[in-house]
Amino acid sequence: MRERFVVVPASYVFLLRDVAGEGAAGTEVLLQLRKDTGYMDDHWAAAAAGHVERGETAYDAAHREALEEIDVSDLDLEFVTSMQRTRGGEPIDERIDFFFTARAWSGEPRIVEPEKCADLRWCRLDDLPDPVVPHELSVLEALRGGAPAPYTTFGFTPA
Repeated sequence: MRERFVVVPASYVFLLRDVAGEGAAGTEVLLQLRKDTGYMDDHWAAAAAGHVERGETAYDAAHREALEEIDVSDLDLEFVTSMQRTRGGEPIDERIDFFFTARAWSGEPRIVEPEKCADLRWCRLDDLPDPVVPHELSVLEALRGGAPAPYTTFGFTPA
């Protein structure tokens, strides 16, 4: 009998703001620099993200993670895409990620967990820092280009 794999759900929140620049307006995204987490340390990532807990919706997880990680609440979340991702077919690496953006919220974003976050920075979508967590970068690039598809994949070999 074939064993079922376990899917790990997570929610990601990209805070966005429009800015006027020298000769060119643009959109900025709030990113955190990961540290000492054991996963993608020294990479830029969504300012707020984490696993969906048992009995919690992806929307609820997004709100909870934003409060826990950057101290913002009352997010006006917009669903962007769901991403099915894998890495080599290992059961722990079967993921479903829910990506949201927010352009309105309460509170001033700040680092709440300094042991996991080395920096928090507004970055232009058309001038992202390097490196960005690869699967998150694919969503940010799609946001820069317009709108991602409602369903995306990452890490699968094309059929």
